[in-house]
Parts: sequence; C-alpha cells; structure tokens
Amino acid sequence: MNFKNKLRIFTFFLLFILPLNVCAYSDYIIPGGATVGIEVNSKGVLVVGFYKVDNAYIGRDAGFAIGDKIIKVDGKEVNTIDEMIKEIEANEKKEINFIVDRENKSIEIKLKLSLDTSGVYKTGLYVKDQITGIGTLTYVDPGTKKFGALGHEIIEKTTALKFEMKNGTIFNANVTGITKSERNKAGEKNATYDKSKVYGNIEENEISGIFGNYTETLPEEAKLKVALPEEVHTGSATIRTVVDGSTINEYTINILRLDDSNKTKNIRN
Repeated sequence: MNFKNKLRIFTFFLLFILPLNVCAYSDYIIPGGATVGIEVNSKGVLVVGFYKVDNAYIGRDAGFAIGDKIIKVDGKEVNTIDEMIKEIEANEKKEINFIVDRENKSIEIKLKLSLDTSGVYKTGLYVKDQITGIGTLTYVDPGTKKFGALGHEIIEKTTALKFEMKNGTIFNANVTGITKSERNKAGEKNATYDKSKVYGNIEENEISGIFGNYTETLPEEAKLKVALPEEVHTGSATIRTVVDGSTINEYTINILRLDDSNKTKNIRN
C-alpha cells in the first residue's frame, strides 16, 4: 500500500458541523463507516527518487528534484508512466527534453539517457503515476450524491507531499484483518478490493479528506440531521468502522472536550 496502511480509524460523530455560509449540501447526510478501496491518478508523472546509472545519478545531476511532475517529453504531453516510456522509446536521440512542474512553475530539463545491454533506456528516475489503498467512507449527501472519505489528504509517502491528483475512484473493499499498533508503529487494516465495483469518482484531495460524486445506489442507512455550530456539545458520540468483512460496527464513546476552532469548519471535516 502506498498510503493508508497506517490507517487512522475515523471517528464519526452523530452531530455534524455545517456553517451558514456552506450551501452545497443538504440538511441531512447518510453516515459512513464502510471501508472502500481508493485509487488516484496523478497530474503528470511524479518523480519520487533516483537510482545510479553507470555509477552516477544521471537524473538528479540533470536537474530533476524529488516531487517534480513530468508533464511533457520532447514536447508531447504525458500523464502516465506508459506514455512517458512510449515517448522516450519513440525518439532515437540520446538526449531528451523534459518539462516538469515544480511548485507550479514549468522547468525544462535535458537528460542524457543511458541504453543498457538489453536495449532498455535508463533515466535514473524512480517515478509514480498512481496511488492505491483503502480508507473509510465518511458520509454521502443524499441530495447531491456528493461523498467525503478518508478524513485527511492523501500524501505520497516517499516525498511526504500532498498527492496532486488528476482523477480517481472509490470501490468495493473487504477487511481481512487488523494489525495492532505497537509503540512507535501505527496499526493498520488489511483488506482485499474489487476495482470493478466502483462506488464513486474522486474529484478533490484536500486536507480534510477526498471528495467526489457517489455513483452507486445510496447506502441503506438512516439519515442524520446536520448540526449548526452552536448545537455541537460534549457527550456521547459514535465511532462507525469495519473491523472484519464489510459489516459496519458502532462503538459509543464520550467526548469530554471540544475545540472551539473546530466549530467553524464545514461538513467535510
């Protein structure tokens, strides 16, 4: 797993916070708790590391940096590793011109490739164009069929940077076991998933979670009224999560303290 194998169990409160200036959602939501598979595709091909070619880091020495997004190869736009390789192999030149996006600035880099004895071009770059893992469905808005999931942004683990996604999907997943946490080591959920059973399309990767359009039949759960900030108070709350298979379990806890700053956040939190 590239993310979410150190899964934080999402605490799902029976009261939701919806400020008056947020009008994109209904007065009611359908609570989540289900485990879903998550797959997101990057904007461009992400550089996540370097390897030596002929005893030299040719990619790093050419000017690439970890976190760069390769968006063009010899003037041709690329969005996947396969597209990047196709453009490299289509050229008989030893030096290839790359355009990368670095902190929202386009940078041109010329890279001299190395051809190994098997006829494969070496770039000296470790790259990634996709992240797959599991997470928890937070809620579905029955009025708009918008969903929220995960509870935090997707981070690419090698770069420790927010993953700039192009698109993605959530799909069926079944929990097969739990690896308990240890000192200095987070626990994790283990799951299998079926990408053919798509539940929704991901459109945003934000600090408070991933969001998009729910395309499957709405979950058969009782709707919950969305609370206003002044209605939120300490007391009983419910954790909804899956620990085995696909059955959602509920666990009651007591909230002893509320951070007032959280009351101004919208439903996505």
